[in-house]
Amino acid sequence: SSGINAEWPLRPGDPETLPVWNFDGSSTMQSLGQNSDIYIKPVACFKDPFRRGDNILVMCETLDHEGNVHPTNKRRSCFENMEKCKEVIPWFGIEQEYTMFDFTGRQPYGWPSNGYPGPQGPYYCGVGSDKVKGRKIVEAHYRACMYAGIMIAGSNAEVMPSQWEYQVGPCEGITMGDHLWVSRWILSRIAEEFNVVISYDPKPIPGDWNGAGCHTNISTLAMREEGGLEKIYEAIELMGKKHEEHIHDYDPSGGEDNKRRLTGLHETASFEKFNFGVAHRGASIRIPRQVAADGKGYFEDRRPSSNADPYVVTDRIVRTICLGE
Repeated sequence: SSGINAEWPLRPGDPETLPVWNFDGSSTMQSLGQNSDIYIKPVACFKDPFRRGDNILVMCETLDHEGNVHPTNKRRSCFENMEKCKEVIPWFGIEQEYTMFDFTGRQPYGWPSNGYPGPQGPYYCGVGSDKVKGRKIVEAHYRACMYAGIMIAGSNAEVMPSQWEYQVGPCEGITMGDHLWVSRWILSRIAEEFNVVISYDPKPIPGDWNGAGCHTNISTLAMREEGGLEKIYEAIELMGKKHEEHIHDYDPSGGEDNKRRLTGLHETASFEKFNFGVAHRGASIRIPRQVAADGKGYFEDRRPSSNADPYVVTDRIVRTICLGE
């Protein structure tokens, strides 16, 4: 059904109780003006940290005028594939990096107006107004996510000044994409209050400055159990055979955005080759030192770009390591 039913029950955890609605897709380049309405179907609900009370934020997927999956809807494929491999209980944790810019979207927030800050080194996990910019935004975002029910797990200042990271997870299956997308929306909404623009460009400043990624941590039940390290190596071998496919799906431009970031410098591997290693932050995939010591756990795919679609990324991963596609 579509339209607003004034009697629908407010149950924030159950999107099935919410109506299907629509919007003007011609204004978002998702349809033509003569057939503009795109349906939005609720798929996940969160408490609204801005209006609070009984208000909720609703994540929706898009459907065309016939009720079919819209081409821009990457969630449905991800959901279907997560359902196919739910018995392996895939967990994900994503490290979302981003850069703050002033209201123009051109000048990094807090950078000198006629030059650059000092070289990278003192900013990572820094403290003090000469080291970090924008902490009020970071703290407000963290609290808003916790209120909303986002599975946010941490945050830190990054290597480049005015660049930050927060972590979401572990999340099982489709929950990863839902929680990360809503957390991004909350971040941009928070930044509005400070007249700041959030950039997810994977290489916002050219030159000797770190880019921004969306490092994705992965495990299945077998990887988390005794002897799981062998299963981790098996999954990494499968991913190495699909390196080009993963690079294509790890940014919204088919890999072109990430080429500016994955150069082999600034804690990245080159997009042209696949490699992995224990505690190796210059590799495509890193096995954490503790995981190698414990013989079980998870691994980190360092290739996804900061502007990657988490539905596409997690879908590509389970297709490779769980479904053999």
